Amino acid sequence: MGNLLTDPLLIAIVAPLVVALAIGCGLPKRWSVRLAYAGFGVPLLMALHVWWHFSAQTQVAGYAFLRQYSTGLDELGVSLKLGLNGVALPLFVMAGIVGFAAGLYAIQSQAERLKVYLMLLLVMQGGLMGVFASVDVLFLYFFHELALIPTFIMVGVWGGRDRGYAAMKMTIYLTLGAMISLLGLIALYAQSGANTFDLIALREQLARFPMAESIQRNLFGLLALGLGVLVSLWPLHTWAPLGYGAAPSSNAMLHAGVLKKFGLYALIQVALPLLPAGHAAWAGPLAWLAVVGNVLIVGFVTIAQRDLKQMIGYSSVMHMGYAFLGIAAGSATGVGGVVMLMVAHGLSVALLFQLATCIHHRTQTFALDEMGGLARQAPVLAALFVAATFASIGLPGFANFWGEFAIFVALWRFSPLITALAAAGVVISAVYGLRAVARVFFGPATARMEEVAARQAPSDLRWSERLPALVLVAALLFVGFWPRSLSSALNPALPAAPAAAVPSR
Repeated sequence: MGNLLTDPLLIAIVAPLVVALAIGCGLPKRWSVRLAYAGFGVPLLMALHVWWHFSAQTQVAGYAFLRQYSTGLDELGVSLKLGLNGVALPLFVMAGIVGFAAGLYAIQSQAERLKVYLMLLLVMQGGLMGVFASVDVLFLYFFHELALIPTFIMVGVWGGRDRGYAAMKMTIYLTLGAMISLLGLIALYAQSGANTFDLIALREQLARFPMAESIQRNLFGLLALGLGVLVSLWPLHTWAPLGYGAAPSSNAMLHAGVLKKFGLYALIQVALPLLPAGHAAWAGPLAWLAVVGNVLIVGFVTIAQRDLKQMIGYSSVMHMGYAFLGIAAGSATGVGGVVMLMVAHGLSVALLFQLATCIHHRTQTFALDEMGGLARQAPVLAALFVAATFASIGLPGFANFWGEFAIFVALWRFSPLITALAAAGVVISAVYGLRAVARVFFGPATARMEEVAARQAPSDLRWSERLPALVLVAALLFVGFWPRSLSSALNPALPAAPAAAVPSR
């Protein structure tokens, strides 16, 4: 059993939820804002703490910081069991970093009904920390739903253009995906014979008594469908660009950066190790859907976008294709690359959404054709956006490079043809990314920009805007130059394969 006062994982989950409850109980706005700093800061501190001490911890079945709490449903195999293995640790740390940056940006945003806005964002943060800290599969799902509900509310209330339609479409798609995923998880529990949702016990049970291949095929297909909707697998992806385009910035940072990784994370932690025959049966179709749909079709759609925020939303969907390709490859190299890419994508897409809003505040538009020459008035904003774009493209020196590199290595062994098609995505990313940089920051100012400048000259980023962006850039560069900071814990947790895992230096 565990103790709240000494359990960093439980503290990371409970702290933002307690702060959200305190704000909801009627704290004055001034104290709500001050307390919100702690609500977002404590999970970051706990994440950095477990990252630093992970290698020194005693591990059980690959999990460190393992604690279990009674729920009253222990006889049904349901208990709050928290712990981190090498796959969960990088994502837990990423959730702490992105949540802190999103929280800082939300606090200074001066949004209407700021107290409610922060309260919902804190509930999201608590749920996200719980997703990656849960060893019990049912609680993993529960924390995802806890983090998902505020998304619908925030898009519908604080969203931008088409927010009502976007919120409704997100609700339909994501609720459907969540229900299919839950059905798959319950079926897995029923078919395993383990009488528990404990992931460690499930792995031990199915290692001794694996399910029939036909059952594995059906269960893996069911989970891939439900979780694929949540991750925006083509063609069930259309909710994502619309939702992110309408979502308020901090919500988009948390959802696209962190919450969207739940589906991939569940496939890696649950479906791949427990249903290997199911993965083998579905690897080919999954790879073709990802490369043709997410990478190529969505990639070309991204090039066609003329709205900056929509472009970032579609690019996020496109990059999820690489993650599905790594999962389809199934080797240690591929799965390790997916985890590295999830961390890097979470940091970079959160940064892009924040900077897109900063650009909008200075230009009063998201239309790329109406911008130009902003680098002269906002050189720091330009530099950070260029860095975020380079990271998204996968330039060496940023964390994204290592994830994409490992995925391509694994994919070549899986299918050279699919690898060649996927490589076209790198060119597509460079086209839309560098074009956006050129249109927003360089070249002559458009007539609209001159009108905006005549009313009030655009200013550079304030420190309240720079700080969250710098936190994200620093994390991207840190992992980019020292990938071993993540891979040293990740490699032992990956499936056995003849290929090397992920780069260690």
